[in-house]
Amino acid sequence: MNTVCDINKCAGCSACIDVCPSEAIHIVDNMKSLNAVVDLNKCINCNACKNVCQEINKREKKEPLLIKQGWAIDENIRKNGASGGIASAVARLFLDSGGIVCASVFNSSGFVFDIIENEKDLIKIAGSRYIKSNPIYCYKKCKNLVIKGRKVLFIGLPCQVASFKNYIPIQYHNLITTIDLICHGTPSVKLFNTFLNQYKLNYSDFSDIKFRSKGVLNKYSSIKKHNVMDSYTIGFLNSLFYTDNCYECKYADINRVSDITLGDSWGSELNKIEIDKGISLVLCQSEKGKFLLDNSNIILKDVNVELAIKNNHQLKEPSLISPRREWFFNNLEKGKPFNLLIMRVYPIKFLKQFIKQMLISLKLYSLGNGNIFCILKKRIEDE
Repeated sequence: MNTVCDINKCAGCSACIDVCPSEAIHIVDNMKSLNAVVDLNKCINCNACKNVCQEINKREKKEPLLIKQGWAIDENIRKNGASGGIASAVARLFLDSGGIVCASVFNSSGFVFDIIENEKDLIKIAGSRYIKSNPIYCYKKCKNLVIKGRKVLFIGLPCQVASFKNYIPIQYHNLITTIDLICHGTPSVKLFNTFLNQYKLNYSDFSDIKFRSKGVLNKYSSIKKHNVMDSYTIGFLNSLFYTDNCYECKYADINRVSDITLGDSWGSELNKIEIDKGISLVLCQSEKGKFLLDNSNIILKDVNVELAIKNNHQLKEPSLISPRREWFFNNLEKGKPFNLLIMRVYPIKFLKQFIKQMLISLKLYSLGNGNIFCILKKRIEDE
């Protein structure tokens, strides 16, 4: 197998696919790892793929100028956001100033990167992504935009941001701003599809997918009862099935590759009311990023940096490989049911969620207003 970078080191950023003039590259997804494979019959040895690869060409990481925590002042933005809604608030300012936003959205083909030009479409980028979104072709679109003089805000994982900055010619970097998201690791699309397949579902069955939300969403039905974690979420939160490269992530550091870094302000010492509404952890590495934060409709508060790092381990080291990971994938490849394997790996966690689901069904358990972990199916209303 002829690959762009070393075997099983690929992050699936797809920049090599975008830049290849002879369409000689495709991503091979075997659930455990990704590889950008080169068709030597088409390859013209231009090395364009290697020049944009974030694994080969490592971007400079910068020390934060400031570390804060905060949230969007607009309650709707905050409610729809994964944590405090800072990304959407900053994106709104960027659009208002005539710029364009490139970020992950959901459509009938899954989670893909798209260009956002209208404020009403910002709702599409809100929320967490417990899967690798596909950035293919977005790099080329953004490059064409900056060549025409348009400003672009790119929001993605650290590896995707690094590839984006490799892809955009240096003379146009004054027109780009980047936000990276604190990432604990991401599973492959094929793995997520395997999870959906056991319910006989695919992306066309969904009007939206939310991996994490605030409040009870009465307009949706879900694979699990609200406030109950499905087996995919259990595995994700326990670092069971990220792709190989994630466990050696070189971006798991307090120094970052972007202008702004966003994540959850886990362990915040602010009051419970604000915590329940969602609080973002904010790191800023450039004056360009600071300008956006200063002028966005957000509130920023001081944060205990030591506590923030302790509760966001990706700011110091990658996620650890689960000792049951090999067993899980070996049995998954043999065709064993996804849910059954999660039950075997995490019996107590799985049983706790099963009991909670039963109690909710019997109306013996209060839903509360805490975080919900769910996969959302088609709308019941307004469809």
